[in-house]
Amino acid sequence: MTSYRRTHVPGDCYFFTVVTYARQPLLADRLNIESLGRAFRRVKEERPFVMDAFVLLPDHLHCLWRLPEGDADYSSRWRDIKKYASQEFFFPPGTHNAWQRGFWEHAIRDEKDWQSHMDYIHYNPVKHGWTRAPQDWEWSSFQQCVQKGWYAPDWGTQKAPYIAAMDWE
Repeated sequence: MTSYRRTHVPGDCYFFTVVTYARQPLLADRLNIESLGRAFRRVKEERPFVMDAFVLLPDHLHCLWRLPEGDADYSSRWRDIKKYASQEFFFPPGTHNAWQRGFWEHAIRDEKDWQSHMDYIHYNPVKHGWTRAPQDWEWSSFQQCVQKGWYAPDWGTQKAPYIAAMDWE
């Protein structure tokens, strides 16, 4: 059996993918999304981190986090987010598990890598056919990033932006 080794760099920036159990569309339910939001806020209060970007799709989410200096423990944060959200989730009949085991993480190497992952996050609803433009997807940080000046309001509408080879999902 192969053991997976995670990268743990204190104070680093990470890209994450978290998937629902059996790709159930649990995140298509507004009550579940609100529960997940409460779980994120609770964990951020208990063990701070900065979320630069996020996108929620019906069966998975992506986000970029920056951890505090000297802190590399994102695993316990994800454990708690999943646990707190699951305690409140509405499950379809016959369903009891909310999340696939674990998550996928990538340590951001530099500013170009950060921007590629930001673009990937915000273009993801378009990639999956949920919307025609990033600004039309409600469950994303795209509008907040536009307000910060990180994106033009019409980014991603003219043609598909170059997204680095991250087609592993």
